[in-house]
This record gives sequence, structure tokens and C-alpha cells, in this order.
Amino acid sequence: MSALNGNGSHPDGPGSPFRATALGGGHGLHATLRALRRLTDDVTAVVTVGDDGGSSGRIRRELDILPLGDLRMALDALAERDHPGPTDTSAWRRLFEHRFGGSGALAGHAVGNLVLAGLLDVLGEPVAALDEACRLLGVRGRVLPMSPMPVDLEADVTGLGLSSSRATDDDIAHRIRGQVAVATTPGQVRQVRLVPRRPKACAEAVEAIRTADVVTLGPGSWFTSVMPHLLVPELFTALTETEARRILVLNLAPQPGETAGFSPEQHLDALAEHAPRLRLDVVIADPEATPEPDRLRRGAEAFGATTLFTPVGEPDGAPRHDAVALAGALREAAGSAASRERVPDDEWDARVETWGRAARRRLGADVFFTPTDGTYRHDEEDLRWP
Repeated sequence: MSALNGNGSHPDGPGSPFRATALGGGHGLHATLRALRRLTDDVTAVVTVGDDGGSSGRIRRELDILPLGDLRMALDALAERDHPGPTDTSAWRRLFEHRFGGSGALAGHAVGNLVLAGLLDVLGEPVAALDEACRLLGVRGRVLPMSPMPVDLEADVTGLGLSSSRATDDDIAHRIRGQVAVATTPGQVRQVRLVPRRPKACAEAVEAIRTADVVTLGPGSWFTSVMPHLLVPELFTALTETEARRILVLNLAPQPGETAGFSPEQHLDALAEHAPRLRLDVVIADPEATPEPDRLRRGAEAFGATTLFTPVGEPDGAPRHDAVALAGALREAAGSAASRERVPDDEWDARVETWGRAARRRLGADVFFTPTDGTYRHDEEDLRWP
């Protein structure tokens, strides 16, 4: 696959398409999408669907539909802002982000969530509803759910202080269910799962990963926005088999509760434990957020990836990604990944076997890979929660 030019297009000629697919949710995905739209018009957001809090959670429970808040945020990130005129969509964009105040039944609801719920009710299918919302908002690209059905997150968490034996409590795993509960837990997240265990993937999202030139993962809430995509079998298989350049964007700071105390390399460890067959091409990290760059570099090499150390945070030092800086980093990562040879298959398979054995010990799970016509199918059987 050819490298990208400085303007984000292919060198094959002017107007050659640069297809990007971004996986994530919430504010992290919003930052990546704002950066990618500076490089290309062909961006597909694949959004996690596990949210159970706030306006999204209320609508989800009442109507038994997908949580809509992260999808709405992705639409906002890709919505056109720069060309007012006869087709100006800025009013729709402002309306989507408006949130009702007061204390009545609508208090706290984002208007965009209600509009998406209405579109879904009328059109009967999430992708059709989101495509229509893209038209209303003048979205450059596409927004898709990672699954056409809502999922729940479930985590094994230690260190909650719930055991009668305080001396051994750090070793006792308690089951926590729900995205908000996992994201705000005061304990240490050891493993996350989806309920249902193997949800069906959105077919269009699978295709977007397989046909992309660049696929990004992160930044964002590591266990609740980044990790869920790796736990949907069809999405994970597409991610392992795509010819796209796979770029991981690390967070600028640990998230209180979910990843409190995590170093950058520990974020990579968590990915390896949950998805030992995952390959990456480039890991983007901000030098100010990387106290031990050599350790992170070695962690990235375990995924077959190079590490790009470059400032991507807001100029004021806040732990938020700057759209312009991140766009530059993604452009550089896309180019450098294209010229790097990937780990040979036989060497990679040996690494996978090692990671699989380690994962079984750490997670109490049986992780195995079944070759089928030269490809691999990822399976995970959790022995603790049959």
C-alpha cells in the first residue's frame, strides 16, 4: 500500500481517495475525527454502543434502542462548519448539541439524542437513521455503530475493599456491570467483557475497516471506549486482516477510576491481554505524557509497531488532544507505517502463542486461534462466567 502525501492524499494522483476508519467513543473519538477531517473527507467513525448513563442511558432503557450520545458526538465532530450558504447546516448542528435544562421529563436530554431516536423509530434501522442524520448535518464521512444492538460492559475489578479479609482483598475479583460503573470504579480493572459475549458486528463497520487505508484506535476511556471494539469477533477479525495502516493513539493522562495509575505501557499491556493477536503499525504518544519512552517503545514493538513521539496535546497543557497537532501526527504515522515491513507471519504466530499462554494465566481464560484457509479466527472462552 502506498504512502500518503503531505496533504493526506495518495501519491497516485490528485484526488486519489484516502479512506480512514476511526474506532472509539466519546471525547477521544471526537478528537480523532476532528483531526482526520483535516486530512480527508472520507472518514468513517465506528462507535461503541455500551453507554448506560445520562441522556443516552435513559433513552436506551425507555425505548430499548442503541445508546445515542457517542454517535451524536461523532456526528458533531464530522459535521460541516466551514461553508455557510444555501445548504448551511450549522443550525442543525447547534440544535443537535442543545441540551434541555430545568427539572422536567426532558431535563438533561440532548436534542440530537431525541432526533436520532425519532429517526431510528421512523426508519427502523440504525445505519439508515445515522445516514439520514449525516445528510441533515452535512457530515463529511459516515458514522456507524460497532454493533446494531446495544451491549453491556462487565468487568472483573480488584481492590474494592469488599472482602471480610482485608489482607487478601486485592486478589479477589468482583464483577462490575455497566459502562458508567466500570468507568468510575475505584478498584483496578483486570478484565472487561461484553454482554452478550459475542455481539453481531455492524456489517458496514466491518467493511469500513477492511477497505480503509488507515484505521485508528484511541484515544479515549481505555476499557469502555477503546477496548470494546476488540471484543466484537467480526470487528476484531477485520482489524487483524485489513491491509490498512493501524494507528493507536495513546491518552495524554490516566483516567481517574478506569485507568488510575496506569503508565502508557500498561495501556498497551491491557490491549495485549484482551487481544493478543492484535497487530499495529504505529503508536502515537506525547513525549510529555511518556516518562519512560524506552519501555513504551519496547511495548509497541511487541505489536509490530513503531512509536511516534510527538506533541499532540492542547497548547495550554490540558490533557486533551489538539486537532491540528493530532492531524499532523496522524499524517506522519500514515506515511511512516506504509514504508515499514510488517512482522513475518511465522514470527507473528509464535508471538501469538506466547501471548495466548500468558493471557490464560492472567485472565483465567482460554484464548485460542483456529486457522481456516490461511486466515485466523479469534475465540475467547471465559471459564469463570460460563
